[in-house]
Amino acid sequence: MISLFMTFSDPRGERQVEPNDLAAVAALVGSVPEMTEGLLFTPLEQSVDHPYRADGLGPAFALQLRFSNLFACEAAMDRGSVLARLAVGAGLSGLAGLDVTHQVMLTRAFPVEAAAYPASTNVSCSYLVHYPGPAEDMNAWNLHYLEHHPAIMRTFPNVRQVEIYTRIDWVDRLPSRRVEHMQRNKLVFDSPDALSLAVNSEVIKRMRADFLQFPPFSGGNKHFPMLTRTVRPGV
Repeated sequence: MISLFMTFSDPRGERQVEPNDLAAVAALVGSVPEMTEGLLFTPLEQSVDHPYRADGLGPAFALQLRFSNLFACEAAMDRGSVLARLAVGAGLSGLAGLDVTHQVMLTRAFPVEAAAYPASTNVSCSYLVHYPGPAEDMNAWNLHYLEHHPAIMRTFPNVRQVEIYTRIDWVDRLPSRRVEHMQRNKLVFDSPDALSLAVNSEVIKRMRADFLQFPPFSGGNKHFPMLTRTVRPGV
């Protein structure tokens, strides 16, 4: 599966997307041809305790759009497309003037013990992580990370989803700025409180111990907890 990430950032950290604009974006995302699922990420309404709060507030808004294959994703990024409109704000005041970047990546999903959300869950909470890179040896990096880190991630209490995204080559005609982070990750929980409980558990010690074994890389990493809304095709 292929994931397209679009990130809308305010360098001053002052902007937020209002509910009306969010509903308009959801309608646009639902109309993207051959998209299988869209995820809308917004900042938490209140801060939560997590180990990487020093990374800042994160983007004002972000999207993850899933496609079954690369060709469908590339076709959706042509000039005049819905995604091209979103990349320049789609006429919405909440998106106008933000710094917009995009990246297409391969999705690697890993099984978890309890993937089903409680029936009362309407908005989940995602822990978005990215490594800008580069690594000295990308093959060595990927081999170590994929063989070790997901096995630890899936032991977080009540984690609903573990995904790791790795780089691919792609073509597009979007007016936003391309980025090529060497890796992204996503952990999903029922709520901000559930995320905070998990990432402050004993599991984080195992994560840190494995981090010290990573093959050499530069660029650090960033961690942002974000509220997550799901959009289905045709919505």
